[in-house]
Amino acid sequence: MKSTILFFLLLLLSVSTFAQAQYSTTNKEAIKNFALANQSIDEHMYDQAITQLQKAIAEDAGFIEAHAQLGDMMHLQRNNVGAIQEFNKIIALNPDFSRAVYLKVGDIEISEAMYSDALKHVQKYLTYTGITDEKKRYAQKLAKDCLFAIEALQHPVPFKPINMGPNINTANDEYSPVATADDNTIIFTRQIKRNEDFYQSNKVNSEWQKAVYLSDKINTPDYNEGSESISQDGKFLFFTGCNRPDGLGRCDIYVAQKKGDDWGRPFDLSPPINTPGWESQPSISADGRTLYFVSNRKGGYGGYDIWKSTLTAKGWGEPENLGPTINTPYNEQSPFIHPDDSTLYFCSNGWPGMGNQDLFVSRLGKDGKWKVPQNLGYPINTNGDESGLCLTANGSYAFFSSNKLSGYGGFDIYTFEVPPNLRPNVVTYVKGFVSDAKTKQPLEAAVEILDLENTRPVYQDYSSFEKGDFLATIASGKNYGLNISKPGYLFYSENFSLVKHTSGNPFNITVFLEPIEVGNKVILKNIFFDTNKYELEPESRSELQKLMEFLALNPTIHIEVSGHTDNVGNDELNQKLSENRAKSVYDYLISHKVDPARLVFKGYGKTQPIAPNLTDEDRAKNRRTEFKITAK
Repeated sequence: MKSTILFFLLLLLSVSTFAQAQYSTTNKEAIKNFALANQSIDEHMYDQAITQLQKAIAEDAGFIEAHAQLGDMMHLQRNNVGAIQEFNKIIALNPDFSRAVYLKVGDIEISEAMYSDALKHVQKYLTYTGITDEKKRYAQKLAKDCLFAIEALQHPVPFKPINMGPNINTANDEYSPVATADDNTIIFTRQIKRNEDFYQSNKVNSEWQKAVYLSDKINTPDYNEGSESISQDGKFLFFTGCNRPDGLGRCDIYVAQKKGDDWGRPFDLSPPINTPGWESQPSISADGRTLYFVSNRKGGYGGYDIWKSTLTAKGWGEPENLGPTINTPYNEQSPFIHPDDSTLYFCSNGWPGMGNQDLFVSRLGKDGKWKVPQNLGYPINTNGDESGLCLTANGSYAFFSSNKLSGYGGFDIYTFEVPPNLRPNVVTYVKGFVSDAKTKQPLEAAVEILDLENTRPVYQDYSSFEKGDFLATIASGKNYGLNISKPGYLFYSENFSLVKHTSGNPFNITVFLEPIEVGNKVILKNIFFDTNKYELEPESRSELQKLMEFLALNPTIHIEVSGHTDNVGNDELNQKLSENRAKSVYDYLISHKVDPARLVFKGYGKTQPIAPNLTDEDRAKNRRTEFKITAK
């Protein structure tokens, strides 16, 4: 707990003070019992010491040193109410006996949600001169906690936690839940007889099924596995392993990849992520290229800080501290980066809160810097420890664990609806299946999703070998292009707009890749022209690049670039427009050093529709640019 170190420091100071010859009492029996109590403390016999201190006070209720020692012992034994009573008796007997008592009692009162009393005592402590800078900063922090908590109690946020039921929770401890983007799989930690292992539950017909042991490739009988993060498609699991023989430090971050229905053996992430120090609590970004984690390595701002590392062509890059708008001189832990890649949830005992660890959210600004965190508020946060949570991809619900609510025993996993002002940006996910157009067998193919505005990839991965499936989360408010390719096949392209997308409804796509054969065609869905124009729009660049890469990988192939229109307007003008659009693509390829001998272009006007020209949607399908294999 945050006050433990301070407590023992003050305890040592108080013991040295009490060792002086003069006490606030002359009662010999009281002094005798007080001395016996100090001897019991030296021998770690704390219950006996408490009894002896109570006897000393029974002999003389004004024995201030005995009240101080008894308050310390009660706090050590987690009897906070008793400790507060003893320290208040000291203040009543002699308000200036020790300035340290005001800081001690204020700290404990915060842990008991006695914020007004705590604020009074902390402010009194700050009136004293000569206190160290460290203690002054700590007292100022406690005062901010009190002011925040008093205000938060008057303005509670909506919070209705729901226990996830007996298929997830048992009489054992369940905690650290994480979910896939489609909200159909949850992985969590269960502790049985001090051994922590991962369990998994799948959702079927909106019901969570009975959780099963994750895998003996990951779980071990001799070491603990916990603090995990799962990639959005459920294929990679990052987790914390401590004291393992293959580790670099006391706690390291490991990763395992799913192999069919089971998992491969995990491996320890190499430096610079893991060090001989302590690395834990990973959270992987939606694109799988940024890993957030907690470490106490050098170069931080406090005890435990949140860091991030970005994947490069040479592996994980040098970790970067998230900076002073996230990290404090105290502890920040349990990071969860939402799939929008710009909303970070974490717990901290350094930012103003309800006491101990609270949950916070920070948002990434347009300047690329994290903003000052927002406390999630009461009663999501309490005077106890809130240790972390994860959110669904749509941001509407959160999962967390607690032992303070009536559950099935110990820590249980709960879910609650996140208040709108605490939610991340709206995201959705693209879930697809890639198969051979002829055999209908699943294919492992390269999948790329691009932000069409800047042609920046937001997702790059492969569909699975076993099922041909992929899953990617993407933010709303933008236009995207989808490209799927595999050697020996024509590539596939698609585009979709999320500019006015306001819900978490996913895109489900089934793609059949055509083998490279003469006569087979590809619709270039990410080639764009303005209405009745034939100049290529900038958003077309990524698609044209894909086409050039395809031609480079298949140097014997010849293609025809063809333009098509709908049936609206003058036939002659449509014919000319289709030719000019095809020629624009042809000219672009030639200008980028594609051999002209491999290319021809042709306009077909309205003569080859692929849909009835009856609706705007169908007419849009007919306005297209294609390429066709003419020789191989």
